[in-house]
Amino acid sequence: MPRNDMPIGIFDSGIGGLTVLKEIIATLPGENTIYLGDTARVPYGIRSPETVTRYSFENARFLSSKGVKMLVIACNTVSSISLGAVRKSAGMPVIGVIGPGARAAVSATKNRKVGVIGTEATIRSSAYARAISVLDSSIEVFGLPCPLFVPLVEEGWTEGEVAEMTAETYLKDMRDKNIDTLVLGCTHYPLLKNVISRVMGDEVVLIDSAVETARAIKTALTDLSLLGGGEGSTRHYYVTDSPEKFISVGERFLGRKIEYIEKIELGSEA
Repeated sequence: MPRNDMPIGIFDSGIGGLTVLKEIIATLPGENTIYLGDTARVPYGIRSPETVTRYSFENARFLSSKGVKMLVIACNTVSSISLGAVRKSAGMPVIGVIGPGARAAVSATKNRKVGVIGTEATIRSSAYARAISVLDSSIEVFGLPCPLFVPLVEEGWTEGEVAEMTAETYLKDMRDKNIDTLVLGCTHYPLLKNVISRVMGDEVVLIDSAVETARAIKTALTDLSLLGGGEGSTRHYYVTDSPEKFISVGERFLGRKIEYIEKIELGSEA
């Protein structure tokens, strides 16, 4: 296979990374893709940095074995903890989601008050705060972990009373910070975008880094002369648990059929 036609490899702890895949498909429809969702070990946000790094290397090794030309870490937790380590060992371009999301937040804010919601690990790492500060040190960043959002999305509870009450409970303090921009710092969270927007109000801009990440991927592939030239494309999916559940939620979100999916095992832990 010519290198340009080799697939892009994308991984996340579960289904949330499909937000990134959806934008990759929209931006680069001719690219072949392989998506790995480590659904047996979701969520990563409650794990130690050492465990997240180990999982990340296992995911990267699996995708590398499939002959991908680029790795996309469609997981904010991994991007905040082990992006650098994966880049050093991957032997190919590696793109995370925090840099593109930070750039979009800096461009969007008018009052220089930005909120970031994410997993406990992402917020504890202050990765978004650091990335935003590098771009504009005058911006004040408020971080808030929202750990229950991930299982809500995994269960498909993205609307209704449970989602509304959970969002209201988490975000009421963030509203008091007078932010005008809120970064959805977990790839699962865009599936709750409607609920989060209702709770925060129309005056707060929600930043979904998936769009900016897809643009960064296109730029990188163009610069490296690795853009796929084919008119068709293949979409392969691998999960570590329950393909049926992944399909039921994933197809609804992607708006397309998930036709090729396989359950695999990674590491020694389920």
